[in-house]
Amino acid sequence: MAAWMLYRCVFGPRLQRIHRSPEPSRPEGRLARRGWNYQPRGLEKHSDSILGWASALWSLSYYSSPLLLCYLYKKGYICSSKLVPVSQYVGTVLVCLLGVACLRGWGRWKNSDYVQFISVLEETKKNHTQANKKKLRCYDFDFSHWPSDFSWTEVSSPKQSKGGVSLLKPEPRLRGTADSLINSVRTLPCHVIGFLIAHTFGRRMLYPGSVGLLQKAMRPMLQQGQAKLIEEYDGQRNKLVACDGNEIDTMFVDRRKDGGRTGQTLVICCEGNAGFYEVGCMNTPLEGGYSVLGWNHPGFGGSTGVPFPQNEANAMDVVIQFAVHKLGFQLSDIVIYAWSIGGFTASWAVMSYPELQSVVLDASFDDLLPLALKVMPESWRPLVQHTVRQYMNLNNAEQLLKYQGPVLLVRRTRDEIITTTGPEDIMSNRGNDLLLRLLQFRYPKIMTDEGVRVVRQWLGASTPFEEASVYSAYEVDDDWCVSVLQSYQTDRDVPFPWSVGEDMAPEGRRQLALFLARKYMRNFESTHCTPLPAAEFHSPWRL
Repeated sequence: MAAWMLYRCVFGPRLQRIHRSPEPSRPEGRLARRGWNYQPRGLEKHSDSILGWASALWSLSYYSSPLLLCYLYKKGYICSSKLVPVSQYVGTVLVCLLGVACLRGWGRWKNSDYVQFISVLEETKKNHTQANKKKLRCYDFDFSHWPSDFSWTEVSSPKQSKGGVSLLKPEPRLRGTADSLINSVRTLPCHVIGFLIAHTFGRRMLYPGSVGLLQKAMRPMLQQGQAKLIEEYDGQRNKLVACDGNEIDTMFVDRRKDGGRTGQTLVICCEGNAGFYEVGCMNTPLEGGYSVLGWNHPGFGGSTGVPFPQNEANAMDVVIQFAVHKLGFQLSDIVIYAWSIGGFTASWAVMSYPELQSVVLDASFDDLLPLALKVMPESWRPLVQHTVRQYMNLNNAEQLLKYQGPVLLVRRTRDEIITTTGPEDIMSNRGNDLLLRLLQFRYPKIMTDEGVRVVRQWLGASTPFEEASVYSAYEVDDDWCVSVLQSYQTDRDVPFPWSVGEDMAPEGRRQLALFLARKYMRNFESTHCTPLPAAEFHSPWRL
């Protein structure tokens, strides 16, 4: 038994923090503290430091390996006479590192906190009961060792398959057979280059939060945020396994027992391209008293994989399945809240699960392509178009149009990220295009050329005073607008698009266009990355 425990200490995960004691018999001095960082002792501390440096050097060597191999080849080191002694040196270093790992394991074995932790972990892996999981949640450690809490295989759903959930695909151009063959050969270099761009720096530019160096730099902040969610909000960390095999790191805060109305609603949060649930938009609905479920993109934090659109949708799907089948929420009690690039998974969710209560998109956009073209050279336009459409097709607007439920868009008036010119040009904010496409689809008879013109005039207002001036200039009667829309809904009860406004005077259509724009979009005077205050988090408008 002792030998097995020593073995587990040698190869066990790194323990970061103890959120609370799993045993109620702990001394009062420690019980009074909500949580404390795990303190390795001398031998474990120094050996762990050595292994940490070795890991950092390995990462540096891995990323610089192409340049290193070219240098060694030029110097003539890549030959059998040179490789044999190098392999001997490498073997010696590996044996030394194994010895250091054994010393670290010995140090852990002498630490009662670590021995207790590894015992809880092993017991939870054997018996995955609620009592054991509750004990395991008292610890923060390497998430790859965390046992799975929910898998897509536990439920049967027609939306799931090993290949992944369904996505909207760009429409192929119609060509003849011979023409298609010639075109395929001609565009083969573009396909190869596009694939390489997407799978190297392109994906990392689009999702910088998946870069390991950034995550290491943010690790103290992420650990602090996670400790706050667990120790102050009684958050529950869970590992979900998506249909593609990726493991998704999630955090759930349950407010249903608090007795408030908002606590009965679950808000699922979709983070931005450098956002993590530990420090991201999850805090906004938390402060509003909602039950909240946050999750990290594939490749972010404890989640595995890479954040390509298919993997993102697969992750979103298993999160929704977990909320329904494990947490016990109805789809009609779930609100999807997304910030920035999270609008892709949010719009996919409401498209695929139309029973969801509503969706709130904060600082999001209609389509990735215009934003990608903004940062790339003009001469690269055909290559950028192909790469985005084939590998990174974040078509938020197309997906959102498939949803019939309530929608709220939050536009940042000084947004510097999703504008195609600059933050001072509010009309270049791609949130405007998302609103216009939504209104034009749902109310085509209202959003004629004249309707689009007045809505654009309202969108050009960057302050509340300017908004009110445009609104009052057209003498919009809110009560009249509501009565017209309610009368149409009662008489016909049909899904969008509606034909309301078809036989209406231009003045009436202008009023309705402005009224609907104001209901579907709210302005927030800030930049892109400013956290949305809880006071600005509103439920979408319902007729």
